[in-house]
Amino acid sequence: MSSLYLNNRFFVAVGILVFLCMLGFAYSIWFAIAQVALLVFMVLVAVDIFMLYRYKKGILGRRDTAEKLSNGDENPVSIHLENHYPFFVALRVIDELPVQLQIRNHDIRTSLPSNTAKTLTYQLHPVKRGEYSFGALNVFVSTIFGFAGRRYRFDQDKMVPVYPSYLQMRQFELMAISNRLTELGIKKIRKIGQNREFEQVKEYVSGDDIRTVNWKATARRNNLMVNHYQDEKSQAVYSVIDKGRVMKMPFEGMSLLDYAINASLVISNIAIIKEDKAGIITFSNKVGTILPASKVHSHMRSVLETLYNQKTGFKESNFDSLYIQIKRHVKGRSLILLYTNFETLAALERQLPYLQRIAYNHVLVIIFFENTELKDLLEKPATNTEEIYLKTIAEKFAFEKKQIVKELTRHGIHAVLTTPKNLTINTINKYLELKARGMI
Repeated sequence: MSSLYLNNRFFVAVGILVFLCMLGFAYSIWFAIAQVALLVFMVLVAVDIFMLYRYKKGILGRRDTAEKLSNGDENPVSIHLENHYPFFVALRVIDELPVQLQIRNHDIRTSLPSNTAKTLTYQLHPVKRGEYSFGALNVFVSTIFGFAGRRYRFDQDKMVPVYPSYLQMRQFELMAISNRLTELGIKKIRKIGQNREFEQVKEYVSGDDIRTVNWKATARRNNLMVNHYQDEKSQAVYSVIDKGRVMKMPFEGMSLLDYAINASLVISNIAIIKEDKAGIITFSNKVGTILPASKVHSHMRSVLETLYNQKTGFKESNFDSLYIQIKRHVKGRSLILLYTNFETLAALERQLPYLQRIAYNHVLVIIFFENTELKDLLEKPATNTEEIYLKTIAEKFAFEKKQIVKELTRHGIHAVLTTPKNLTINTINKYLELKARGMI
């Protein structure tokens, strides 16, 4: 579909002609000049329109996107253009982007020589999961004269879902497989504990650990026998995500819930790579989704779909209900990574009895967030009374966050206090630390 439009150059030329005509009332020579200029102008406009409409499909355009976009990441979108005119054209491309992005000035200007093609690429950065609908692709074409233009409208209406950050997941997966996680900020942790299970009794050979000698088997066989162990594998790692109102808070446009969902996707994949089992539990005023832990690689598709469908609410989270459901559905000692947020010590103390009960049967890690805006306020020097007051309040909140960590540690609960930006890296570091210490 195409339509005609007039460029700014057309209206500038009309303005000049009007001015010449006005001068013509005082000086006849200017009126003659205006008549000639008007004739030339009309001829050029007619030629311009003829050149644009001589060919039925002078321009072809197409938008290419991935089947799904990755939340919180830069996602490339390509626009392929082909010029079938036998002359040079100037192009203005306006792609109708999804309303969720709130981008109102997306305008790409370029040019194409005759019978050539070009691919333009731009980046989209979604900060919410869900369905994103693209509209039409509009291409405005002008010739070298630039008085008139032709708009081509390519019906490229398309719905593209925005999923949790699978690009980040793939990045960490690649680094984990090639043992290069340190390049992403993951600490290299020396294994300081052993978590092993009995495999068999075998004859002693040089190099076996003498501490594993089985004296009863040695006495029966009249030969030195040792117990053989293998590292315990397939420990369950559950990402438990709080969907209550405390997770609605936005940082850099993305809610804490989405940060937690992205981190849960990555840690689930890393756990499966490390031959552990990954599961998902979500809750708010009641427990929502429970995805049992599994270690098969195809399980990641279920994890991705489960996380995609999660939504936060404005109700207070029920930790009592969470404890009951974990006790009912999570069998065996597991690693529980609980993503939530406590702003005050009083808020923690209300939920502490339930957290202690969970920690009694499992290795519990509470992951909550630093307020980066308060951090920026603390680093900025105060210059007046109002700023001193605000800085004092900010220091109080920052101090309470540190007190929450101490209180959790005092009750035998692991804690990770992190900025939203570093959530994934700090969560993986904690998982690898607990694994190295033999606690899971």
